[in-house]
Amino acid sequence: MEIERDPTHQETKRTNKTHQTPIPSQQASDPFPDLPHEIITEILARLPVKSLLQFRSVCKSWLSLISNPHFVKSHLSLAYKSDDYTHRRLVLSCVRPHFDLKSCTLGSILNDQSDTAVDLDYPLRAPHNSVWIVGSCNGLVCIAIEEDAVFLWNPTTRKSNRLPDSGVRMRYGCFIIYGFGYDLCSDDYKVVVIFCVLRSGGSYETEVKVYSLRTDTWRRIGDFCHGIPLNDSGRYLSGSLHWSASGVQGSSYSWDIVSLDLANEVYGKVVLPNCGEGRFDSTLEILRGCLCVLCNFPGTRSDIWVMKEYGQTESWTKLFSIPHITNLWDYEHSTLLYLSRNGEVLLQLGPQLVLCNPRDGTFKNIVIHNLLAWLEAHIYVESLVSPNTEM
Repeated sequence: MEIERDPTHQETKRTNKTHQTPIPSQQASDPFPDLPHEIITEILARLPVKSLLQFRSVCKSWLSLISNPHFVKSHLSLAYKSDDYTHRRLVLSCVRPHFDLKSCTLGSILNDQSDTAVDLDYPLRAPHNSVWIVGSCNGLVCIAIEEDAVFLWNPTTRKSNRLPDSGVRMRYGCFIIYGFGYDLCSDDYKVVVIFCVLRSGGSYETEVKVYSLRTDTWRRIGDFCHGIPLNDSGRYLSGSLHWSASGVQGSSYSWDIVSLDLANEVYGKVVLPNCGEGRFDSTLEILRGCLCVLCNFPGTRSDIWVMKEYGQTESWTKLFSIPHITNLWDYEHSTLLYLSRNGEVLLQLGPQLVLCNPRDGTFKNIVIHNLLAWLEAHIYVESLVSPNTEM
């Protein structure tokens, strides 16, 4: 560390000669005094988050602007509208050589089919602590460490917020399902925990609680009364969380889409598309801002259906079919991750990422360096949104 000392006579003379003209106070506080404030705001709102974090130290006016909630929402809106993938990244949960979270850019994967994963510094990171990605919304990622400690975390700003204890306790014969989303009416981020206890004969009991970031508290709401949730996490869209749910224990062939409106905390049902005849497995996803169902007919094809107008049953449309390729679709777990602007689909097939072109049925394997065994991948948008109560 440099030690302060009194300047010598020669140093004082040099200093006086060098700094004869003081910097005007207006220039010191504003690097572009002649530019209108609106123009500066428009320019900054289009920059990456990491640049904005650095620019906070340029001057007090920029710090105030970049920290302003209206600017944060404007920047987020532009990030979502951008179609060049600049602000979007993948977060992946790793299990080997130890539990970890890594990230890579969506643009590199879609354009170059390769990237190098970088390690993420998340809360309670430890080699033996399992980490579960609950979901992402507006740049915040909800994670559960050891299925117990739940955090709202912004991977870009590296800020996090540990949620208070929900009071739900794991015991024999039970499991926990989470969901994370945004209440549009109250401008609030909420986490839902569904505690399920399976009884003999296929019966079950549930206990549902909702966490509000604004109040920093958990509240119990009505029980999940539309079957047993099948998803690991709820899928967020249009102010509601969605789960695929089965009324029969262990059955994945007869299920419904159950929604929970985060504003009024009322459950609902969304009618499924008519996927056709024959035996098939299906999963619920969100694709390009639409509810999506992947109908997987083993050994033949997978059909991708989207609800183009939310809540309108007649708007279910089959986008395309993807032919099955031997050894590629042998994995039981498959997830739709992203639909690119040129119509290619990013898929997780077991432990692999593949890019499919539905027009000609071709597949490209994605190569991610610095990544061994992993379980799940989620896409998040880089944002300035805070995981704490000062929203």
